[in-house]
Amino acid sequence: MSGRYNAILVVCTGNICRSPAGERILRSFLPGMRVDSAGTSALRGEPADPIMAQAASKYSFSLEGHSARQLTPAMCREYDLILAMELNHVEAVTRLVMEARGKTFLFGYWLQQLEIADPYRQGREISDVIFKQLFSAAEEWVKVFQQVK
Repeated sequence: MSGRYNAILVVCTGNICRSPAGERILRSFLPGMRVDSAGTSALRGEPADPIMAQAASKYSFSLEGHSARQLTPAMCREYDLILAMELNHVEAVTRLVMEARGKTFLFGYWLQQLEIADPYRQGREISDVIFKQLFSAAEEWVKVFQQVK
C-alpha cells in the first residue's frame, strides 16, 4: 500500500489485550505494512492475556509470540499513524511527543468516535465483545487507507 501510512502503532494501557489484538487484526488486513503495538503502562515482556488470546482464536487470529512493550517518545515519532483505544491514551502520546497529536486517533474513530474499553479481568464474554469491536474498527480503517492510496 502506498500513500501516507506505512507504519501504524496501536496503543492501549498494558499492551496485553486490546493493542495486540488490534495489531494482529490490522496486520492481517494490511500485509506488507508495518503494524506494531505498545502500552502507556505496559506490562513489559508479558505475553498477550490468555482470555483475549482465546477470543482472538475464535476468529482465527493468533496472539502467540506477543511481548508487551512500553510506549516511548521514539515510537511516537517513528510511526505514521498512532491508533489509541481511549482518549487518555491519546493524551499520553501527546504528553510524550506533542507533535504526534496530529497523527494520533482513536482506534474506534470510525465507530462514532468510540473508545474501546479495557477487557482485562472482565471475563470471556467482554473479551469477545471487545475483539469484535476491534475487528469492526479495523475494517473501517482499512476502507480509509484504501481511499488514501
